[in-house]
Amino acid sequence: MSEDRRILTTRQGHPVTDNQSLRSVGERGPATLENYQFIEKITHFDRERIPERVVHARGTGAHGYFEAYGKIGKEPASKYTRAKVLTQTGVRTPVFVRFSTVIGAKDSPETARDPRGFAIKFKTVDGNWDLVGNNLKIFFIRDAIKFPDMIHAFKPDPVSNRQEPWRFYDFVSLHPEALHMVTWVKSPWGIPANYRQMEGSSVNTYKLVNERGEAVLCKFSFEPKLGVKNLTSEQAAEIQARDVGHATRDLYDAIDRGEFPEWEMCVQIMADGEHPELDFDPLDDTKRWPEDQFPLLPVGRLVLDRNPANVFAETEQSAFGTGVLVDGIDFSDDKMLQGRTLSYSDTQRYRVGPNYLQLPVNAPAQPATTNQRDGQMAYAVDGGGENPHVNYEPSSMGGLREAPRTPPDYHQYVEGHLGRYQTTKTADDYKQAGERYRTFEEWERNDLINNLGNDLKQCPEPIQLRMVWHFWHCDQDYGTRVAKAAGIDLERAKALPPLEGKPRPGQNRQGPTYTDGSREEQTPQANIAARGSKTATAQGARHR
Repeated sequence: MSEDRRILTTRQGHPVTDNQSLRSVGERGPATLENYQFIEKITHFDRERIPERVVHARGTGAHGYFEAYGKIGKEPASKYTRAKVLTQTGVRTPVFVRFSTVIGAKDSPETARDPRGFAIKFKTVDGNWDLVGNNLKIFFIRDAIKFPDMIHAFKPDPVSNRQEPWRFYDFVSLHPEALHMVTWVKSPWGIPANYRQMEGSSVNTYKLVNERGEAVLCKFSFEPKLGVKNLTSEQAAEIQARDVGHATRDLYDAIDRGEFPEWEMCVQIMADGEHPELDFDPLDDTKRWPEDQFPLLPVGRLVLDRNPANVFAETEQSAFGTGVLVDGIDFSDDKMLQGRTLSYSDTQRYRVGPNYLQLPVNAPAQPATTNQRDGQMAYAVDGGGENPHVNYEPSSMGGLREAPRTPPDYHQYVEGHLGRYQTTKTADDYKQAGERYRTFEEWERNDLINNLGNDLKQCPEPIQLRMVWHFWHCDQDYGTRVAKAAGIDLERAKALPPLEGKPRPGQNRQGPTYTDGSREEQTPQANIAARGSKTATAQGARHR
């Protein structure tokens, strides 16, 4: 690349020397509040569109309830968490769920090839819990500082106002961590047939905390009782010719008929720690936790049984944030989760207003009692203490008081050098993508190859060659078939050197591993940036 290109700066004009990583306490430690570069970048991004959502603009929603089994797998739920929403057997917690596409505008077709949002607002006895996830269990990137770049690359070109394949693959070709998600999205799993037959996932890693203050890592999943059903590109095109809102229609009509969709909520659990035995970091949201090692443990059921009375008041003004947790559910140091926790609620304060939690669809089941006041569109006071003159704490004159602390607090020990880090466990950037390709059924592989081939034909040659290089390192058959479908010279692609500044495929702390399974002698690495159980019939419903 040309060295005379202009330098990237912040809005303050400061040169940006590292645009790839948040500042954190060590490689796996939490992000810090003084992340000025990130905060400036993400808060500006949050305000790029109004009033339509920047992402997840096209959506629909429904009311329902969540009912906990009181167990996690075969164990009492209280063994892992003190969250009442997960431990109280048979209690029906009201929920509002919003489904959506990610990139398209509000009136874009629901047949778009895109991840699907699966956002749930639980109105628990201890206040709101928002679980803001997607249908697929992974994501394109693992560091939140890259989110605005990713969305800009995937959104329409600012000059042509068209979604251009070369922009998508230009970004992806320089981020090998995205290969796993690309393999999912460009397969039929990128077009769910409807919302009722679609999985949900937290994507990010959280922690469950019990009464003793002990914590485990966890991921949340929602498995549809109807099974999973996806569409090929041809099937999606046929539906889109008749109806651009088929999934909204399907969900509304099913609930209207009394056919209430249901999902089983499951968690995967892992001990809190670094897990050197794994070839991926469990906090990396571009990776799945293998279900044979970390099984899906049933926790409860989610049922949707009531359509909104008004789409704007409920669906469009519903607002979710990954930072909205209840006692017994806590944050992990997942860098995407830490960034989303600032971005999501900040976006809602800008898009809907600082008093968005006064709206009925967003208000907690238990009345809020705060000392926060005023702001745009305030129409109520969050019921303060006995003395309306006192809107501060502490006070001896009848103001609000802090809640008692009964269970032990969870205290995470953190130690490390403050800096910008990228994960050094990168072997799985290629491994899991290759495994997913080999797990697909032949009709899914055919659709994947056809979609990638058609896209890459529209890209410049350097991007074509690099993408084939990536796919070939995921799986040799994968790369060979993509090259043939797109008319790309496979040998020229294979001859490319590894990306500058990136480990070669299969290389991690344990030494390089190649696609044929061989290993090289272990060598020290530089301190990088130191800085479905049912078989599917053709395009049919199934679990995976």
